[in-house]
Amino acid sequence: MKFSLFNESKSPEVIDLFKRVFSASEGEAEGQVIADFVAKIITTTAPQDLIGYIAEESEIVVGCIFFSRLAVPSGQVAFILSPVAVSTDIQRTGIGQKLIKYGLEHLKSLNVNLAFTYGDPSYYSKLGFEQIDESTVKAPCPLSQPIGWLAQSLDGQVIHPMAGPTQCVEALNDPGLW
Repeated sequence: MKFSLFNESKSPEVIDLFKRVFSASEGEAEGQVIADFVAKIITTTAPQDLIGYIAEESEIVVGCIFFSRLAVPSGQVAFILSPVAVSTDIQRTGIGQKLIKYGLEHLKSLNVNLAFTYGDPSYYSKLGFEQIDESTVKAPCPLSQPIGWLAQSLDGQVIHPMAGPTQCVEALNDPGLW
């Protein structure tokens, strides 16, 4: 398994991966929504605001994650993990966790202070994310499942409550995704 930074030449493969994975788990309509979101985040987000990572097996993309910039009131450098996909035939083998750890380590090397995500606390807690509530850091859009608002410090500092709004990249600024 090879982990590397995403580059745009892999866009068709990555978009197809997200479509297949989400269609299998959530139905074809949701698969198309996520594929469209991935295409939009790739094409509309400034390069300095988007970092993707891929997992390849025999030069085939089998996993992909994206971190996009999240402006927080404290002014710290923050990114949010969304979305995440691992090919259905290798899910539950640890590839997703290894890919996320790879991404988090790379973010640390870039002096990113905070990482956020919105998902299953039992899964993401294995990767160092902890549940927070919006009195600590407000999410960019209303949360349909507040229990899934998660964060971790990448620089060892405590995450202090921040007053004020956060701002995600335009592609993620869709209440339907939250």
